[in-house]
Amino acid sequence: MRVIAGTFRSRTLEAPPGLTTRPTSDRLRETLFNVLAPRIERAVFLDLYAGSGAVGIEALSRGAAQVVFVERAQPAIKVLRANLDRLGLTSGFRIVTGSAAGYLRKREGSARFDLVFLDPPYDAAAEYTAVLELLGGSAAGLLADDAVVIAEHRRKESLEDQYGNLKRTRLLRQGDAALSFYGSFLALSH
Repeated sequence: MRVIAGTFRSRTLEAPPGLTTRPTSDRLRETLFNVLAPRIERAVFLDLYAGSGAVGIEALSRGAAQVVFVERAQPAIKVLRANLDRLGLTSGFRIVTGSAAGYLRKREGSARFDLVFLDPPYDAAAEYTAVLELLGGSAAGLLADDAVVIAEHRRKESLEDQYGNLKRTRLLRQGDAALSFYGSFLALSH
């Protein structure tokens, strides 16, 4: 695994051992950030189910102002911290230990996120629904007015077109994976 572009381009990243954490492939990350390129500079980025931190680190490498990593698995947090240390990153991020839904329910901090990426374990289908419903409902205040929420999921597993105020605006398929992009339909109607 490596950083695709930006300040840390081509630097390698470690992944947690075992099969419980499935890092986003380099190719899918490249596709994701090609789509997000016009929005990433100075963005406030939320990386839910952060795992190794590869997606949030890519955001920092490409100029995001701040990344909040949310992860509950201790082996993944250890690797995430080691990846940040290896790159010499000491600021511009915060690591929150706990569940994605728990973080969204607490709505801690005053940050409003421009970009939210979620990549729960593929076998945890209920996580997609819970988190997307929170982001489209009671936790919508965490989102900037024109925020984009992106969910990585299995290609053969479809997500809903709408979760509360979130409406899918784009679906990209690549290999066995897919990316569903959501925006607030309140913002989309303006």
